[in-house]
Amino acid sequence: MTAHPQCPLCTDDGGELVWRGKSARVVLADEPQFPGFTRVIWAAHRAEMTDLVPAERAGLMALVWCVEQVQRDLLCPDKINLASLGNVVPHLHWHVIPRWRDDSHFPAPVWAGAERDGAARLTKSSPLLAVYRDALAARLDALVAG
Repeated sequence: MTAHPQCPLCTDDGGELVWRGKSARVVLADEPQFPGFTRVIWAAHRAEMTDLVPAERAGLMALVWCVEQVQRDLLCPDKINLASLGNVVPHLHWHVIPRWRDDSHFPAPVWAGAERDGAARLTKSSPLLAVYRDALAARLDALVAG
């Protein structure tokens, strides 16, 4: 794995580790206002999707889609936002963010200013979030096992 010593996603998991595979890991982001906010992070230091060969791209997106499906199945959000920005941390990673119409920023992106006080759907200690973590790890294991 290629690492960059100044990259926070090379030197740290980037959140609460849910699953680690050979080429990527999945973490829960520390975003209390947005429970279930999940990142899929490529293991090696790469900046763009086109830095990966086609099979790697397909594998990474399969992980992203798996996270999205588990969020839909268990968290039942009104919408899911997918984003791969990397402007601040140029290490390839995808944000998979469950959104609800009554969250503090909806319909704006989570990085915009708050529109209102948001409804408290889940907390870090919520039993549903624990079920989500466990189910997500199991589904990712099954996906990779093929």
